[in-house]
Amino acid sequence: MAYEAIVLEKKDGIGVLTLNRPDSLNALNRLMCQELLAALNEASSDEGMRVLVLTGAGRAFCAGLDLKEYQVGSRSGEAYRQWHRHFGIQDVVRTIYNLEIPSIAMLNGTCVGAGFDVALACDMRVGSERARFMVANIHVGFIPDDGGTYLLPKTIGLAKACELVFSGDFLEAEEALRIGLLNRLVSEAELEEKTMALASKIAHGPPLAIKLAKLQMCRGLSGDLGSALEAEAVAQTILASSQDHAEGVKAFLEKRPPIFKGR
Repeated sequence: MAYEAIVLEKKDGIGVLTLNRPDSLNALNRLMCQELLAALNEASSDEGMRVLVLTGAGRAFCAGLDLKEYQVGSRSGEAYRQWHRHFGIQDVVRTIYNLEIPSIAMLNGTCVGAGFDVALACDMRVGSERARFMVANIHVGFIPDDGGTYLLPKTIGLAKACELVFSGDFLEAEEALRIGLLNRLVSEAELEEKTMALASKIAHGPPLAIKLAKLQMCRGLSGDLGSALEAEAVAQTILASSQDHAEGVKAFLEKRPPIFKGR
């Protein structure tokens, strides 16, 4: 499928989804949201895709909503609610978060508002020293409304999330690494190389085990230890009969790298 506001590329089990409106700092407009949903559905239905990398073209990851289309002040509360739902950003965040395969946000610059929520929906984040983050909504008398109030405290803890939401201050890359928002902080020159190396390592792992591990960890955030132990036992029962498990054991005994096929 051809896209206008995004680019989707696939290679060696890795999908790279690029927000491609650099002149607008990749601000989210309705077309981009529609295309993102289509591309995410395309990625989730592609059995050969094992990891998704999400990034932005140019000097920003995403500057949030495109204010040329998003005229909040002229809308009543209910009209805003209906318009926001139609716009589709919440659906984008929900779809990224619920992907069966791992997702990595490759953050090359500013990440603000709804763009911050999109990055938070990814499982992992790798950023360059140019990456910086802002909740932003408080500056117009709003709260995060694309998943931020759920995703941010789970990622960095309640106290720090409160500080960012209430103040609307920028969070710089080094602090983002220190508090766990970024998994890795690398130089701008190495950002793509290091991110793709991580994606490649995951892509060459056992797909079934990785999908089940992701599912269990996400469920575990809102569950208890007993339920997690029972679910892990069920998952291991499924994996024990998989070809990937047999291949992993065989490769270990033969002292060679395993070749996993997702079966």
